[in-house]
Amino acid sequence: MTMTRFAEETLSTWYRLKSRKPLVIRGARQVGKSTLVRRFAEKQNLILHEINLERYPELIKIFDRMDTADMLRELEYISGKGKISVDTGLLFLDEIQAAPQAIKALRYFYEDLPELPVIAAGSLLEFTLSDHSYSMPVGRIEYLFIGPMTFEEFLTAKAETQLLQLIRSYDFESSFPVTAHQRLLKYQREYLMTGGMPEAVFRYVESGDFEEVLNVHASIVQTYRDDFAKYARSAELNRLHRVFDYVPSAAGEKIKYCNIDENEQSRELRKAIDLLEKAGVISCVHHSKISGLPIKAGMNSKVFKLFFLDIGLMNYICGIRSISFEQMEKREFINEGKMAEQFIQQHLLRIGRQVEKPQLFYWLRDGRSANAEVDFVIQLGGQIIPLEIKAGKSGSMRSLIRFMAEKGLAAAVRFDLNPPSRMDVAHKTNGSDDSEVEFKLISLPLYMVEQLPRFFP
Repeated sequence: MTMTRFAEETLSTWYRLKSRKPLVIRGARQVGKSTLVRRFAEKQNLILHEINLERYPELIKIFDRMDTADMLRELEYISGKGKISVDTGLLFLDEIQAAPQAIKALRYFYEDLPELPVIAAGSLLEFTLSDHSYSMPVGRIEYLFIGPMTFEEFLTAKAETQLLQLIRSYDFESSFPVTAHQRLLKYQREYLMTGGMPEAVFRYVESGDFEEVLNVHASIVQTYRDDFAKYARSAELNRLHRVFDYVPSAAGEKIKYCNIDENEQSRELRKAIDLLEKAGVISCVHHSKISGLPIKAGMNSKVFKLFFLDIGLMNYICGIRSISFEQMEKREFINEGKMAEQFIQQHLLRIGRQVEKPQLFYWLRDGRSANAEVDFVIQLGGQIIPLEIKAGKSGSMRSLIRFMAEKGLAAAVRFDLNPPSRMDVAHKTNGSDDSEVEFKLISLPLYMVEQLPRFFP
């Protein structure tokens, strides 16, 4: 399957450095970390020395010695591809969470052999680290965060180059082709059900059979459950499962711990949430007062909503299993709004630099008579941009207008099912001064979320 352009560029830039820190690729299980490394090695004509540490538990003692030369000799014999050359080789330690000592050993590769390209990848690293007295070797490694395939990568996999070119070049100067819009909405609907897990996309593109996709989803979900059992104790395991099962049906909702399990202490549930969030299985979007830049400065760590790793897995866990794709294209679901918000959130995580874990925020105003909420607020081009998400073609902008009036911003974005458009909004507020709020509204179809940065350079 395809790799994100940013991931390819990041790997290429990292490899060209003469003195390299080991690169740790972070991401949940089965998002394509290993495939990314294999394809990169193939493109660079490198000899890939791939070691899956789950298969070689005896290496734990080798890494414990912290002797770089000794470690390389052992790894060369397992790889079976001869000497690991700094000029033509690439050392790839996969499933590194299975050998925690190898995580610690990464610092010695950097200190002793900085010219050797070393990549590590693993799932649920935080589960492993939480049971040990040491952490990641800060300052001696670099990160690359990856997630499920995006909608544009889905179109690439389906060889829809003409549609891709359209959404990547559209500039509001002409009308958006109606037929193209309808096709893109259809593909977006397919993506909502298949999601972006590479194996699910591959099976669907190859077969066109949604039953195949469901089989992949079932396998991935069971793999996650099995993984939790490897790294968590009994009481903790139960909490992890509760959170894992709860988030898909509550995506985008402000978290109340009693809704997850009224018999558990909030402190213990928060630990489970933190573990799953750090492992990339779920994501937290925190409330911020949005008093200015940086947005994080106004964050309230106690007020947040949760989203799942992937919209296809989310819908599978929610029970969308027993109807055909044709029915799905025509039917509206009771969680359409949550699906739209999950779709946007999942893609916002892939926008921008992926060398650090992304953070997202939203705005919430609790009032006695009426509440107001803006789904996401992000920074683009030095501007604070609020994002309003609609699952259909229409809907109230009351919360967005209230936010714009209070913050005095110049532009906002609405995502819905309409073709792209731009307009100037002028609206009288209900305040005592009867003032008017004015701002530019960019309206984009949900499927154009990856193009958002183009409109705020």
